[in-house]
Amino acid sequence: MRYPYSKTSVSPVVHQHGVTLIELMVGIVIGLLAVLVISQTMAFSEAQKRSTTSGADAQVNGTLSLYTLERDLKEAGYGLTAVNSSLGCEIRSSYKGTASSFTLAPVVITAGASGAPDTVRVLGSNKDNFSVPALIVKDHPANAANFFVNSGVGIADGDFMLAVPETPDASNWCSLFQVTDSKSGSGPGLGNNQVLHNSGQSDWNNPGGSTIFPAGGYNTGSYLLNLGAIINRSYSISAGLNLQLSTFSSASGAVTTQDLFPNIVQLQAFYGKDTNADGAVDTYDKVTPTTQAGWTQILTVRIGIVARSTQFERDIVTQSSPQWDVGTAMSVSGAVDCGASKCVSIKIDNLPDWQRYRYKVYETTVPLRNMLWRST
Repeated sequence: MRYPYSKTSVSPVVHQHGVTLIELMVGIVIGLLAVLVISQTMAFSEAQKRSTTSGADAQVNGTLSLYTLERDLKEAGYGLTAVNSSLGCEIRSSYKGTASSFTLAPVVITAGASGAPDTVRVLGSNKDNFSVPALIVKDHPANAANFFVNSGVGIADGDFMLAVPETPDASNWCSLFQVTDSKSGSGPGLGNNQVLHNSGQSDWNNPGGSTIFPAGGYNTGSYLLNLGAIINRSYSISAGLNLQLSTFSSASGAVTTQDLFPNIVQLQAFYGKDTNADGAVDTYDKVTPTTQAGWTQILTVRIGIVARSTQFERDIVTQSSPQWDVGTAMSVSGAVDCGASKCVSIKIDNLPDWQRYRYKVYETTVPLRNMLWRST
């Protein structure tokens, strides 16, 4: 059998060449440029993210700081302001023989030197139910152990009370003592409505009223103010740039301090005063009154807090101190023109690397309700 002849075709040989050194270097350069662009984009994005996050943290800290101060200021003076003559009275006390004194006022602002942060102290009663003044109806000698009052309503064993003279002065101050017993009767007079302060039953009551009661005691017409366990708190800025709270404990006679919120770098406060007796604030300043008439002028407190971001910036992001816009409606001590408004410059240039952080001012005006509602 014959088979047809077939011719097999042969494919041509294909020669393969490798990547040249120049081509490899060009590819590496292009890759490095791409990595560099992506890295810079990521770094910029991360920096922006950190700045945004730290700004949010500063906003939270500033808002909570302002709220905490505002809450306490609204309650300032509870139980103290019903008797006008008590305002500005020097309070003397003695715990286990250690004497101390402070001013009877809802709010006391201690201005910082040369623009440093202020300290704000809040005083009031924390009586759970109600705190009403009790009128002293029988002269109370300095060595007596009981007051006779017109009513013992609301007074309980263990309460801290202030004896307020009818006319406070340098020789007639206010005295802090602790109630050891109370007896109620049908009306004023000996044996009825007594408030006892026995020295042997409390570390706050000295024998014979020594060091705390004036030599002349408390005459008829004086008052007792019920503080319960006393609200006596001070707000300041710590060296670590935190909002700091110092609280007086009537149980131990000691002051405890704690940091509340971080990166709070400034606290500025002003008394809001009604200087013309028209019932409205007309000026703000830091001058602490020295007379009872001066204390009755204070109706509000204006607070400014500066919060700082946690992010340290590579570049300078703050060129000048923050400006607190206080408006033009009324006079504010230290305010200067800033465009169409008035501003208070808040000092921060004493802080290390202050220009490489961002700042935000938080401010509010707090009415002192117990001063507005007080009797006249």
